[in-house]
Amino acid sequence: MLTLLLIVSLQAPGDWPAYGRDPGGARFSPLTQITRANVAQLQVAWTYHTGMPDMANMSHRPPALEVTPIVVDRTMYVITPTGIVAALDPATGTERWRYDAGVNPHRGYGDFASRGVSFWRDTHAASGASCARRIIAATIDARLIALDAATGKPCSTFGAAGVVDLRKGLRAPPDEFQFYEVTSPPAIVGDLVITGSAVADNTNLAPASGEVRAFDVRTGVLKWTFDPVPQDSTDPAFKTWQNGSARLVGAANVWSVMVADPERDLVFLPTSSPAPDYFGGMRLGEDRYASSIVALRASTGKVVWHFQTVHHDLWDFDNAAPPALVTVTHNGTSIPAVIQTGKSGMLYVLDRMTGKPIFPVEERPVPASSVPGEVASPTQPFTVVTPPLVPLRYTADDAWGPTPEAKAACHDILAALRNEGPFTPPSTQGTLVQPGNIGGAHWGGVAIDERHGLAVVPVNRVAAMVQLFVAHSFNFDSSKSVDAARGMTDFEYTNMRGTPYLMRRRIILGADFDGGRIGIHRRDVGPRNSGVRCGDGPRAVESGPARGRARDADDLRGGWTPVRRDCGGRRGAVRRRRRHHRVCASEVSTLT
Repeated sequence: MLTLLLIVSLQAPGDWPAYGRDPGGARFSPLTQITRANVAQLQVAWTYHTGMPDMANMSHRPPALEVTPIVVDRTMYVITPTGIVAALDPATGTERWRYDAGVNPHRGYGDFASRGVSFWRDTHAASGASCARRIIAATIDARLIALDAATGKPCSTFGAAGVVDLRKGLRAPPDEFQFYEVTSPPAIVGDLVITGSAVADNTNLAPASGEVRAFDVRTGVLKWTFDPVPQDSTDPAFKTWQNGSARLVGAANVWSVMVADPERDLVFLPTSSPAPDYFGGMRLGEDRYASSIVALRASTGKVVWHFQTVHHDLWDFDNAAPPALVTVTHNGTSIPAVIQTGKSGMLYVLDRMTGKPIFPVEERPVPASSVPGEVASPTQPFTVVTPPLVPLRYTADDAWGPTPEAKAACHDILAALRNEGPFTPPSTQGTLVQPGNIGGAHWGGVAIDERHGLAVVPVNRVAAMVQLFVAHSFNFDSSKSVDAARGMTDFEYTNMRGTPYLMRRRIILGADFDGGRIGIHRRDVGPRNSGVRCGDGPRAVESGPARGRARDADDLRGGWTPVRRDCGGRRGAVRRRRRHHRVCASEVSTLT
């Protein structure tokens, strides 16, 4: 049986006080106002314009409004990528207060997004005291800000006039301002605010370090630091970075959302790949704590256990999805568990206390690298009972095109790529990676339906092509000309400074797949119950609800119900990504 761990026992049914509603990230609401009978009549109740500047013609990546609003004490709190925090009346959209952090929008941020804020209540403070209830905001330019939830004014006792500069105190600071960001809300455990970071991918061998840090929520004083690239030579994980490479390598950061079990003094970190993503010849070994779920003692930052989802990651298979805490009844025994989904398409169910898989996971042989200087891991962890969330193999025979000629051209491109199944390493020939770096389960994460014992996961069935080039002999202009002649102008190039190679990649949309799906997993045995199609073809990657459709949790195999709404969204589970620089009001009810 799969049940929700209800950590916030005093939480009002209509509140949504954290990114995943509760500290364990279940993303489930008990509200019942929206039903199968009335969901088709939903209409936009109000629209709030955030006031973000028009950046449609920006030369760099434009901002994306990916926020999950929180709702506490009849107030909704939102944040924009440009650091505007607003308190709204959730019934009318009326602005109660507004704080502008003054983020410079022209820095060229790699992932110009902010996914939410965090809330903390001082249970010892007098009623109505200043900053007794705090909104904690982490900005894209790496500042941690504490605001009075009642007024929006900075809490002067926190850091310097309410602000902590997260760029200070890093083992390795970023060599360019925009290469170090914070895009996700911090975790709150007791009187600690715990935050990760987003480190720019593929820029160089030694980018910014990816420490996770805990600060006193009252004062902003640093309490502990955990580096996913271990620096202590007595740590067994240090030896998994050969030739002392841990001293040099950065990243392996936590850019997604962390979850916590306050009663057990645990916080769970979904770590990302180490630098650079696609060539690991300068960081040979398993690279432990990178591409892992790591359980820390929340009060001290000490490692309790870790489970590595990808050994020696060469595919940018970050753990983008937040973990989710559940209780699993397996073989008659109730086990506190944590669910972790990933870009690799796997769904792992682990014992929350030990990190050991509850449902079997086995190490299977995977292809070796053909790149000089690279040594890929000989095995990778595959789930045995729980099927993959997406297909793990994609061949030239799966090519798609709007015309026979386009399909044939796509077939020829795919046939020329190295493709030996899951975890085929990047190559100078060019490698077909399935799922790609935005495939599988991404930052939307899993939602837990406690009533039906289901885990619901939005996924992307999207492949990628990755190719390495010897840096000293590569001609960028010539390569771009060849790309243009073949009609392939959307390659992303990165130079991976400090390595012998540079990389290019592109998403492959010429697949006979149907884009987004929602995977539904049964509660007690692990296998997938069904997969619900959301997209409309190879170029559709948005999930169904984001396109204005809802599915009844009592009949997940039933059809989609159209919902009249014009707010876009992608990848979130239950609560949706809000785009177009506005927030649309609706009740967050059963899984939608």
